[in-house]
Amino acid sequence: MELKDLISIDPEVLSGQPVFKGTRVPIETLFDHLEAGIAMEEFLEDFPTVSKEQAIGVLEVANKFLTAKNIAALYEIAA
Repeated sequence: MELKDLISIDPEVLSGQPVFKGTRVPIETLFDHLEAGIAMEEFLEDFPTVSKEQAIGVLEVANKFLTAKNIAALYEIAA
């Protein structure tokens, strides 16, 4: 899946907060659940409008984004 198929940002939906495309579920909610030790399966049960493919896709995007090279570039931008 491409990023545009996973995440949408619309000022009319949750004031523009990034959400799983086609839902009103904030992307942040997935990470909050995982951080709290809640399994992805339980997250998917809690938010049935989010597909397993979407959740895995978002995690894959985060994994690709959080590489050493990308983090170093962010440090340079923030400096």
